Amino acid sequence: MSSKALSHVRICDFTGQLAGAGATRTLAAFGAEVIRVEDPVRQGRWDILRGTGPFKDDRRGIEYSGSFNNTNVEKKGITLNLRTERGRELLSELVKVSDVVSENFAAGVMERLGFGYEALKAIKPDIIYVSNCGFGHTGPYRKWKTWGPIVQAVSGLTFTSGLPDEPPAGWGYSYMDHTGGYYMTIAILMALVHKSRTGEGQWVDMSCTEAGASLNGPAVLDFTVNGRKLRRPGSPNSNRNEWPAMAPHGIYPSRGDDRWIAIACRSDDEWAKLAGLIDRDWSRAPHLAELAGRRDHEDELDALVASFTRLHEEFDLAERIRKLGIPATAVQRPGERIDGDPNTSAWGLWPTVEHSAMGEVRVDGLPVHLSKTDWSIERGAPCLGEHNDEVLGGLLGVSASELEALRDEGVI
Repeated sequence: MSSKALSHVRICDFTGQLAGAGATRTLAAFGAEVIRVEDPVRQGRWDILRGTGPFKDDRRGIEYSGSFNNTNVEKKGITLNLRTERGRELLSELVKVSDVVSENFAAGVMERLGFGYEALKAIKPDIIYVSNCGFGHTGPYRKWKTWGPIVQAVSGLTFTSGLPDEPPAGWGYSYMDHTGGYYMTIAILMALVHKSRTGEGQWVDMSCTEAGASLNGPAVLDFTVNGRKLRRPGSPNSNRNEWPAMAPHGIYPSRGDDRWIAIACRSDDEWAKLAGLIDRDWSRAPHLAELAGRRDHEDELDALVASFTRLHEEFDLAERIRKLGIPATAVQRPGERIDGDPNTSAWGLWPTVEHSAMGEVRVDGLPVHLSKTDWSIERGAPCLGEHNDEVLGGLLGVSASELEALRDEGVI
């Protein structure tokens, strides 16, 4: 059964990739009618993720992208060529019956299309306009264009991840896009709450880089309060825990090729229990009995713990360690987490949706459940222009004959 929590909300959605589409995806899962606006296929300007895998059964093409499907579930899709007068007229009609216009273009793109905030407000005075770009519309960087790794670098996060005497490692996947999407979701909801109380719309201006900077947390505090730079002799080691200090705390090799286990000893008592399980002369060494000693000899300690863990299978060893009350887990690969972990089916974190072209496909769920108004993800992302007749014809009242003419003219 579809969620109804946000069924009273309609969003005219220009978002793409992850940072924007991830936000409206969440709202769609809670029942919002999200109408995704794209260019007609003949213009070749669809979302870049439409050409990005993984592809189900190796079927390739703009309708078979696993990435696009994952970030656009439960949305409707229409096409409008905004370089045509009729395309712009239809968008104006759609804005009139929408609560929110959302986009994550570079700053200034919507203005050049003729649909910046002032133009949107002229069409519908109480519209909520949400823009989410790399640097927002304020400050000296507002004209810059960016991408995930650049956002990570400028926000300071790339610098935080790495091993001593090695270059900054960065965070791999585009976590900044997801973080920006989460903030954008919250921003849209807050603007809707304000509108419900006052009747006022507003412009919500977001910066993905600033969203990324907000994740620096302890490193910013340590510098501003204590004057300590993050990268200093012996730091950072992103496998170790500084606040609060713990040792051993890290990722250690287990038996087999590229197999690993995570262990976190939070106290001297937990270390004593782990040392008993290890049962080696070195694990009983007096200089390792207390945290201060283990911290002073952390390189040695990590090497010794690794010499023990690499003799054992990670899932079995993690279970034995957890029985002692010590946090530990196998470092799981995606397939193991999705198909081999019993909590997957219990939580419903990877539901199966029905996609018009691909058929049944698994996608990301949401890591939250509400007892009264839970999310629902059942429908795959729209194929290009899949809902033109429903939205343009059913919602806006365009006749079947005109829709056919609009297709012939490249407007839709």
